[in-house]
Amino acid sequence: MSGHSKWSTIKRKKGAIDAKRGKIFTRLIKEISVAARMGGGDPDANPRLRSAIASAKTENMPKDNIDRAIKKGTGELEGAVYEEITYEGYGPGGVAVLVDCMSDNKNRSVADIRHYFSKSGGNLGEFGCVAWMFAKKGTILVDKETIGEEELMDKALEAGAEDVIEEDNAYQVVTVPEDFETVRETLEEAGVQFIEASVSMVPKTIVEISEEKTAKQLLKLLENLEDHDDVQNVYANFDIPDEIMEAVS
Repeated sequence: MSGHSKWSTIKRKKGAIDAKRGKIFTRLIKEISVAARMGGGDPDANPRLRSAIASAKTENMPKDNIDRAIKKGTGELEGAVYEEITYEGYGPGGVAVLVDCMSDNKNRSVADIRHYFSKSGGNLGEFGCVAWMFAKKGTILVDKETIGEEELMDKALEAGAEDVIEEDNAYQVVTVPEDFETVRETLEEAGVQFIEASVSMVPKTIVEISEEKTAKQLLKLLENLEDHDDVQNVYANFDIPDEIMEAVS
């Protein structure tokens, strides 16, 4: 599991998450709308919607925004109809990349995503070419300053988590997808504060990037993908040593 959240860690260190709160709201609104469309507007009967609403509240999204997104999903309000698509490919250094999109124009999305891969020296692949390198896991990031490792470990494992992994400035609670909601709700009720919590794709193996040029190309690819309006999530199986990160930052 080591290094599997490298891209999330890099984004937090660069301040990209706080700087792009509007983008985060857009992604959450799409997720809430799609979840409501697929499973109904009642979060008690729709685990995906319940999780999306919890994520929105973590980001301090206003309740009115959440309610409008649900109504657009159920058809009570007019709104774009988004299609879920996952693109797969290889980035610089042979890094496997998964790109989750929600788009109202699939042709536009695939053209833009392919362009980003090609521009970076990578290539967009066929369905299934890299997905097998990842496993779906629930991940909950907790700031180290808010709780001790032993206390968090006890609470998380008792709630049904698989593991607690130490990162630079955070602990990562890992669950199977089926237990994610239970673990998240149990920790929340226990007063544990989250940096973020989601079900994501975790790489099974890691590619280490040891050249500055490759690291720059890879990070630029991931940033371009993240900035695209249709992109919801980006996952990649890489690690960059601290000395290389310092050189390219």
